[in-house]
Amino acid sequence: MFIASFPAGVWQTNCYVVATEPGAECVVVDPGMDALEGVSALVAEHRLKPVAVVLTHGHLDHTFSVTPLCRSHAAACWVHSDDRALLADPFRAMGPEAPALVQRLSGQTRFVEPEEVRELGDGTELTLAGITFGALHAPGHTPGSTMFRTAYAGEGVDSLVFSGDVLFAGSIGRTDLPGGDHADMLDSLRTRVLPLPDSTAVLPGHGPQTTMARERVANPYLQEDALPAVPRPSAPEEQS
Repeated sequence: MFIASFPAGVWQTNCYVVATEPGAECVVVDPGMDALEGVSALVAEHRLKPVAVVLTHGHLDHTFSVTPLCRSHAAACWVHSDDRALLADPFRAMGPEAPALVQRLSGQTRFVEPEEVRELGDGTELTLAGITFGALHAPGHTPGSTMFRTAYAGEGVDSLVFSGDVLFAGSIGRTDLPGGDHADMLDSLRTRVLPLPDSTAVLPGHGPQTTMARERVANPYLQEDALPAVPRPSAPEEQS
């Protein structure tokens, strides 16, 4: 498998280009602000053909370049249904100062979604550019945050997970922006992240790559005392 990445824009969002090999079709994961130039350089250098864009969530630092990228390559965009609305209205998931900040950084304040948007849900299997990605819905950072897992043959590693802003090396994504939910994040860490085997390499939305073996031991947010049980409503027959 061929994987290349670079940090895009002022938010330094990791944009990934994934293919079976150089010279093949490829998938772009999370093309953020100023990602077009980096993707174009990788595509030209390795003779790749983008056929799809996969988004881990709808925040603007991960989606800024999705529409022009899809338009340039007639590629489809895949996003969880709960975050699709953010493609055309990203400011609904940002603070009140966001429009002015984005205009100052890029001169842009209006966004439209790509011509071909395909929604996904938990458990969706995508086979794109000859690679199968399994979608793991992990809300908390946003309602539609999704990790994508795929098989990988490497030394001590048998799978990769593109974790977006759910899991970072030594940390997790914030939950204080509009649409964030801390209880949902704790549940996602407990039910989606911790079950991943130690042999999983983690490719996050920001910062360095890591492994589940390392994060299980060193990430303070994955320790038992950081993941209290989330109260659930009692079943009807249990209620007085």
